[in-house]
Amino acid sequence: MPQLNPAPWFMIMLMTWFTYSLLIQPKLLSFTSTNTPSNKTTSTTKPTSWTWPWT
Repeated sequence: MPQLNPAPWFMIMLMTWFTYSLLIQPKLLSFTSTNTPSNKTTSTTKPTSWTWPWT
């Protein structure tokens, strides 16, 4: 059964990952994102307590 022999499939997998990491990934990372992250100050709001009718 040829699918149990990892020799040809392992090299195909390695060549695919090398192609992805060396050629395709830098092209994808060169795109600028449309929403640039901003430095927002986090404001913590105090939650209002529940008003119980019997207290």
